[in-house]
Amino acid sequence: MSPALTKIGVFLCLSVWSVCCFAQAPFRVMHYNVENLFDCRDDSLKQDEEFLPRAVRAWTWKKYHEKVTKIAKVILAASGEQVPDLVGLCEVENAYCLDGLTKYSPLRDAAYRYVMTDSPDERGIDVALLYQPATFRLIGTECIRVPSGQIGRKPTRDILHVSGRVVSGDTLDVFVCHFPSRSGGARQSAPHRLLAASVLRQAADSVSAVRRNPYLIIMGDFNDYPSSPSVSEALGAKEVPRTDVSSSVLYNLMAGKAGGTYRYRGEWGMLDQFIVNGTMLSPSSALCTGADRARPLAFPFLLEEDRQYGGDTPFRTYKGLRYYGGYSDHLPICLDITVRY
Repeated sequence: MSPALTKIGVFLCLSVWSVCCFAQAPFRVMHYNVENLFDCRDDSLKQDEEFLPRAVRAWTWKKYHEKVTKIAKVILAASGEQVPDLVGLCEVENAYCLDGLTKYSPLRDAAYRYVMTDSPDERGIDVALLYQPATFRLIGTECIRVPSGQIGRKPTRDILHVSGRVVSGDTLDVFVCHFPSRSGGARQSAPHRLLAASVLRQAADSVSAVRRNPYLIIMGDFNDYPSSPSVSEALGAKEVPRTDVSSSVLYNLMAGKAGGTYRYRGEWGMLDQFIVNGTMLSPSSALCTGADRARPLAFPFLLEEDRQYGGDTPFRTYKGLRYYGGYSDHLPICLDITVRY
């Protein structure tokens, strides 16, 4: 073979190698507090009586099916080239509701699978993760208990830890959480959220200690803001700096953003958040994202006029005990990730 042909062959090989090495795929993550997705059956082990047909809320199968259809609509509206690869959900009663969502709603053709917790929460609400098996190959799941009794509090939701392999061959660890509510006052209930945050931090540190190249996503309804002690101190999630990102630090992608996901007395608050480890903020990482790629999804159909305070507010299913037939009292959030392989 002539030297010229040899050079051409080497060039072609390098070109193919470069294309293979730098191929990339979009990976979309969504989180949504769906506001009390209950079925109409009485669970004798849980306090779900208010969501029964003859109860004070008059929750019927018709309303349940409408609610499931609306959640499916939101997930489909959040789709880009394809439906979101991962969808974290808060306030889901049981697997029956998730079967209804993934198998018997407009979302059925998306072929989602799911995992969820079975928490000691007295009302029976849990967190769950929908996943696309083609882009997130499930490795394992873990339900992490928050020992609320240690501080004299009622049981709360477990934290869901899910591990999966993405198309690059890397392992992605996902935590879905729903921190204790502010019922009784933000200050009085703060120790409960501080405890949940410390448990979550320990779990995240344990994963980082055993993974060679850990990639972590924490998402959920924290019932606190990015600047609250539970998130910024106990969990240690910092606002993303302009420079000097550390791979071992947790960063809150929603910190410093305008707007929010929940509105209380006319003020928006960012209760729903995405948190990642610093490795995912490196431009050279196999899984790469940034604060500019995380956002609330304020679709017009998710909002209505706030007649008391002005502006827009989430179009809720209930206001108090009055049925409004909306979507949720929270807005969903979305995060785009680039997977290189």
